[in-house]
Amino acid sequence: MKLMSLIIPCYNEEQSVELLYNEINRVSMELSAYEIEMLFVDDGSKDGTLKIVKSLAAEDRRVKYISFSRNFGKEAAMYAGFCNARGDLVAVMDADMQDPPSLLPKMVKKIESGQWDSVATRRVTRIGEPPVRSFFARMFYKIINKITDIEIVDGARDFRLMKREMVDAIVKMGEYNRFSKGIYGWVGFRTCWLPYKNIERAAGETKWNFWKLMLYSIDGIVSFSQVPLSIASVGGILLTLLSLVMVVFLALRRMIFGDPVAGWASLACIITFIGGVQLFCMGIIGQYLAKTYLEVKKRPHYIIADTNAEKAERVQ
Repeated sequence: MKLMSLIIPCYNEEQSVELLYNEINRVSMELSAYEIEMLFVDDGSKDGTLKIVKSLAAEDRRVKYISFSRNFGKEAAMYAGFCNARGDLVAVMDADMQDPPSLLPKMVKKIESGQWDSVATRRVTRIGEPPVRSFFARMFYKIINKITDIEIVDGARDFRLMKREMVDAIVKMGEYNRFSKGIYGWVGFRTCWLPYKNIERAAGETKWNFWKLMLYSIDGIVSFSQVPLSIASVGGILLTLLSLVMVVFLALRRMIFGDPVAGWASLACIITFIGGVQLFCMGIIGQYLAKTYLEVKKRPHYIIADTNAEKAERVQ
């Protein structure tokens, strides 16, 4: 019998974990050709998430868990799942039920058809999401698709089912600064997109506020595009040329018309503008230097404090 691993990152999801477990059990009846492995990755939860998962593991041998020593972030949790999942097919899904397990049978059929190596999901609606957040999310997808070689579909979720070969390729990409949506596109493989309507959380509150999503989007752009550096370079060249033109213009004006160069207020505005552009460009360079700094330090992606997964490396 083939094995399907379900990677479930968890952070303070004590209200949702059991609901998800019960739903997976119900759906597994439609997946009789597969043995199910549920790999819960506790990302340093401060509530009773780990306790509930351990109680499920005590009653069901299919339940595996990995508990981090602290909160390392969802990207680290997914990477830990990829490194420790044993299945022929591997799926990633959130614990809050926004990634409906009921889609798994349809996703399996797509892969078993032989046409696809991966089945990914995308939201076609954003019901329940603040309008401002929806607007910036759509803008992010448009921008990153234009300035990178990877393709990220608007509304793409982390919820996807993959063959073993794709998972192995993802594990080999051991970079510290991870942006999984970009990594999925970079490794390639034939991907089928499965649309579905947005589903609100079953319980609890989202851990992603606007600021965290903004920083995450910046990470994604910096990780997969050098265009911001090019923008800074081109902007510097254009401003330099503009300043030279202005110097020539003012010199000729002084010689021909004899007008004094007046207007300290406008001059102050120009200096402030140029200073702002310089700081902006330095900030872009700083982002790339910071990412490089973290990469060369070779710190582990995560540290495991407790697990029942076989052969799980404590530090990875």
